[in-house]
Amino acid sequence: MQDLKWWQRGVIYQIYPRSFQDSDGDGIGDLPGIIRRLDHVVTLGIDAIWISPIYPSPMADFGYDVTDYCNVAGVFGSLADFDRLVAEAHRRGLRVILDFVPNHTSTEHPWFIESRSSRANPKRDWYIWRDAGGEGALPNNWLSRFGGPAWEWDGRTNQYYYHSFLKEQPDLNWRNPAVKQAMYDVLRFWLDRGVDGFRVDVLWLLIKDDQFRDNPVNPGYLPGESSHDRLLPFYTANRPEVHAIVAEMRSVTDTYPDRVLIGEIYLPIEQLVTYYGHDLKGAHLPFNFQLLQTAWNAASIAQIMEEYEAALPHGAWPNWVLGNHDKERIASKLGSAQARVAAMLLLTLRGTPTIYYGEEIGMKDVPIAPEQVQDPAEKNEPGLGLGRDPERTPMPWDGSLLAGFTSGEPWLPLGADHARVNVEALRESRRSILNLYRRLIDLRRDKPVLTHGSIDAVTVQGNILRYERRQGDQRLVIALNLAHERARALSLPAGRLLLSTDLDRAGEDVGGSASLGADEGIIVQGT
Repeated sequence: MQDLKWWQRGVIYQIYPRSFQDSDGDGIGDLPGIIRRLDHVVTLGIDAIWISPIYPSPMADFGYDVTDYCNVAGVFGSLADFDRLVAEAHRRGLRVILDFVPNHTSTEHPWFIESRSSRANPKRDWYIWRDAGGEGALPNNWLSRFGGPAWEWDGRTNQYYYHSFLKEQPDLNWRNPAVKQAMYDVLRFWLDRGVDGFRVDVLWLLIKDDQFRDNPVNPGYLPGESSHDRLLPFYTANRPEVHAIVAEMRSVTDTYPDRVLIGEIYLPIEQLVTYYGHDLKGAHLPFNFQLLQTAWNAASIAQIMEEYEAALPHGAWPNWVLGNHDKERIASKLGSAQARVAAMLLLTLRGTPTIYYGEEIGMKDVPIAPEQVQDPAEKNEPGLGLGRDPERTPMPWDGSLLAGFTSGEPWLPLGADHARVNVEALRESRRSILNLYRRLIDLRRDKPVLTHGSIDAVTVQGNILRYERRQGDQRLVIALNLAHERARALSLPAGRLLLSTDLDRAGEDVGGSASLGADEGIIVQGT
């Protein structure tokens, strides 16, 4: 049996700290709150928590605009709280993965304050500055991912600076060796404090074209899409030089034993897998977001499963994600019944699964009234549905008025269904999605074939997705009904039913053909 690392065997759980648990009544989740809820994560069967940004920040983009990479924002607690969190997590056998935001800082970061103070300042080249074009025009046509041009005029030094996101988030110049060393020192700071790895924000955006050429027009752009999509980001994303930086980050991480480097990368499969790096010396896990982007039907999912497996470099470890803080929640996208099927898919595919907080209780997006909007993505381009607030709302822990999340006013509204969709209520319901997640994760631990085994025999029958996990003489068959109608005459090998998504079927003998209920998935152990 192959000796797998913890990040290969385990399940990762993303915590959005503002919305997990508030400990001081200000309506915003914090580090002491996370500590308070660690036992929930342990009971679920999680191996590692990934914590979204907790750095000091003006919160223009809720922590992704950093003013100090080596501290904790007061709203979340203190460095002492963070050290206690790491200690309490490790005591429970949990690893801690920290979000790292290297592409940009806040305009209030001391580095940028120095950089914009004069053209002669030593930190001027730590950011991307350009003269105006002819007759005062923008330097080129590059666009912000949050709407409008990506160039902001600075009247003090009479140049533009580049920002991939908000104007309050100037991009660092990763072609500058001093920037790289400063950021690698940040990695070492947190590794020395016991962090078990990093999820690196927008890894594929770190390097921009050094000739500042215009991006080409996107011929497939449709009205109603983000204005950023009017152009193809050929010169502002996925530049070939980025891979040297990823390799350097990996080399820093590798000087500490048993750590992991995860990259946020929204790219097609054939480009995504290049981030494993030459001789697998890039990211351990370039995040695979294909399940967030594909049509939810058996044929489409089977296709991405096979394409992804075929594209993986030899020895590279796969991974899968159903949701995160930037995308519609899976239960809203698919409905509650198919969210259960999606859970079985995620936790039986080959590779490392990542669960977004609340998925285990079937949380849905919460409607946000215009006056409640917090997300700058929605404020900058209202009406396009780009806002990410709906999937970032507070975790409901119980059926009380404030759901056990806070004693104050929640920073975003709770879901209208929180009186019944909460951890306490679903813990007591035998057939709940929470108990389904627990059973699935328990099965992963109990059946090494689900972590060590190959994935084979991917087939489609109507809207039934069927595949096998194999290791030696161990064989599990997974069949998922992605339709809302009962499916009959499904071909299955003789075996025993280990688990069904409805949690009422188990231990049945299966052989020849079988039927699946609407929105049902099953796991069969072959004999």
